[in-house]
Amino acid sequence: QVVRAALESAGAANLASLDTVLARGYDGGTDLSGGQWQRVALARALAAVKLGAGVVLLDEPTAQLDVRGEAEIFDRVLFATRHCTTILISHRFSTVRHADRICVLEHGRVIELGTHDELMALNGRYRTMFDLQAQRFNIPDEEVGTTYDVLS
Repeated sequence: QVVRAALESAGAANLASLDTVLARGYDGGTDLSGGQWQRVALARALAAVKLGAGVVLLDEPTAQLDVRGEAEIFDRVLFATRHCTTILISHRFSTVRHADRICVLEHGRVIELGTHDELMALNGRYRTMFDLQAQRFNIPDEEVGTTYDVLS
């Protein structure tokens, strides 16, 4: 039950019924996508929390997920880990901004430390990087409602 609940929280409930060898090196083996493997890793972390882990280390936990998937899963992860210490390593500011304390590193040294609001007010490296990422998601008014053909 713990595993099934953890998979569901990580957005990977469909993997609970997966009945195959997860290795391409074996006859009939298959592999998961990068996003699916990340969901499995998150599920393992969430199961550990459910079983009493007091510290969770998440290193780029949603790097292989799209923005929508990241938002949905990260909200669940935040809720599940609210009573334990969580160390989040990420370059995605949409997730980092929710941290109680943010530590900005450069060349292995701490260059800024604070909450999202404090670091934004400093107008330092964090603010610069946050604004650069935010610009990628801003759509000019003249493009709103425009549709594009996408090749997949």
